[in-house]
Amino acid sequence: MEIMYWSDIACPFCYIGATRLKRALTQLGLADTTPLDFKAYQLDPTLKATSDVKMAAHFAQAHGMTAEQASQRLAQIELAAAPDGLDLDYANAIPVNTMTAHRLIKYAKAAATPAQVDDLIQRLYQAYFSEGKSVADHAVLQAIAAAVGLEAEAVAAVLDSDQYADEVQADIHAAANLGIRGVPFFVINQKYAISGAQPYEAFVAALKKVQAEEEAK
Repeated sequence: MEIMYWSDIACPFCYIGATRLKRALTQLGLADTTPLDFKAYQLDPTLKATSDVKMAAHFAQAHGMTAEQASQRLAQIELAAAPDGLDLDYANAIPVNTMTAHRLIKYAKAAATPAQVDDLIQRLYQAYFSEGKSVADHAVLQAIAAAVGLEAEAVAAVLDSDQYADEVQADIHAAANLGIRGVPFFVINQKYAISGAQPYEAFVAALKKVQAEEEAK
């Protein structure tokens, strides 16, 4: 079984959906034999690499909400993630452009093991949603890369360039060609699609269906 999924580091539902998928894979004994191919997507490619505001203020402005309405909406998302063991502090996330983070993931896919890539992605989510760190800050990205065992000089060279930008854009263009208008978006065996952070049970049901098909061949 092969699974590719489009995701953005700044997308809370991507974080939640991927967590539920991985839990379902583990439950069915498929985690060690099912590669997950992370595909880049940007919810807002117009964001800058630095931000003077936190997500609460940005969300209110972007969606035409009052500060109270925005805080309530972000709190709802945080509560939705809690049953999956995710401790989100979404209101204090720093809304920045995720292109550089995606380029780093592409580098890791070319230079590291799948386990390291998965660890990198998880740490990027945690930095963004739980630690209030900028995932466009090179120092933050270098520290995360070092924590998963990536070579420091090579990482610095990638961050200080536009390396892997074409690969990121290729993922985004592929999503557009497939008609993907939102993330997360999962594709199993290039045949079955799951859109959004579906309930855990929905992931289990889909995986069981594909597993049964494979076993029947």
